[in-house]
Amino acid sequence: MPPTQPPPHLQVSPDAALAELGPPAGTAEFASLASACARGRADLAARGMDAQGTRTLRRFSTWEITRYLIPVGQAHFRRVLKANPDLPQGTAQVEGGSKWFTLDEVLRLRAHFAAEGSRSRTYQPWRPEGLPAKIVAVANFKGGVGKTSTAAHLAMSAALDGYRVLVVDLDSQGSMTSIFGGRVADEWGTVFPLIARQYARHLHGENAARIDRGDPPVAIDDTLAEALEMRAADVIQRTHWPNIDLLGAQLNLYWAEFQIPVWRMQARRWKLWEGLSDALAADGVLERYDLVILDTPPALGYLTINGLAAADIVLVPTGASFLEFDSTGRFFDMLHATFRSIEEGETLAARALGRPGLAFEWDAVRAVITRYDAAQQAELAALMHGWLGPALAPERQGYTALIGQAGEQLAGIYEADYRDFNRETYMRGRETFDATWAMVKTLVLGAWRRDELAAQKRAEGVA
Repeated sequence: MPPTQPPPHLQVSPDAALAELGPPAGTAEFASLASACARGRADLAARGMDAQGTRTLRRFSTWEITRYLIPVGQAHFRRVLKANPDLPQGTAQVEGGSKWFTLDEVLRLRAHFAAEGSRSRTYQPWRPEGLPAKIVAVANFKGGVGKTSTAAHLAMSAALDGYRVLVVDLDSQGSMTSIFGGRVADEWGTVFPLIARQYARHLHGENAARIDRGDPPVAIDDTLAEALEMRAADVIQRTHWPNIDLLGAQLNLYWAEFQIPVWRMQARRWKLWEGLSDALAADGVLERYDLVILDTPPALGYLTINGLAAADIVLVPTGASFLEFDSTGRFFDMLHATFRSIEEGETLAARALGRPGLAFEWDAVRAVITRYDAAQQAELAALMHGWLGPALAPERQGYTALIGQAGEQLAGIYEADYRDFNRETYMRGRETFDATWAMVKTLVLGAWRRDELAAQKRAEGVA
């Protein structure tokens, strides 16, 4: 039997350890490391850009369009294009090769088939007339559960389905902003000025009441005065997706976590949790878009509370491991304690004035298993379904080579060209997010339909 080496941790000597240790690190070391990471991030982000320094969405093949985007056969699709030369004809990348189309062109073709195609098929996404966009918040205070990836792919799935989507990045790390190629200089390009504006408007009303009582007003400082001039359109930016816009984030957004409670102390009647929802409604955002996807920070802070209070649907990604499941349970517990506390405080004050109390309500709350490994996690995933019942979506986001490579390239799987893999690998890779979108779309359409029927019933009652 050959001799065995002792494990490496038993071979460490103090002198050898000292030789490898290097000099002590001061605070300047953090700046140096941050600078190195910034250079690396810029290099990685630039790899997905064109010669002009902007990101461009790839084209989609006839095969992809007829399989995933427009429910027609390839032969019929080609016949329609031939019979309608005014429609987008696509671009062949080699002579005689298959045609590839931009997403803008796909949306035009979808509209044509909706107008001229079979009445037995649905070509355009459904949204009831006169109802606002649905807001979907993706939240969990545990990092590494695929929260941003889930939110990004939901936005892309909805866009490929033909919906107009606004992505709102509430996380000061700005990962969602990076995925969509956004550039945000400071907090004035984030949701911060919108929430500040809503507070400033409340403060105007409070000050009027203070003056009537003979109390001194609270000063409207320069920050609030500037915020009063801001609108959502000032901070929303276009992305390389024609029907996805972005309200981005960057590191300075974290300042809001400190500023919001200060404002609340100055004006106790300000409903801090309504800052985002009020701003989106006031600026017509819920009419201009079909879906608003919120990516929240991995913490239950004031920005997350704003996002969850604004949401119609809450998705909580979680891994199928004990620690992730345990953390998710604690997150739900914190959600209950936080929103129940707000309800109780507001209801107590409202009843004193003879008004109805506050009760938060969401169309749906669902946990969804992410980064799923069927070989290792099937048993725990089944147990989780038994414990959570319908609150845990049956769809499980598996992890494939396509997902891994897309993440390395700072892109979503729908931005990956299947020719870099093969069709089978591409189909397996996107199946997991297609299933998640189908689940979320079912929630959205069901909620819209419920709202539509309720509106009809109210109208009949008035009539």
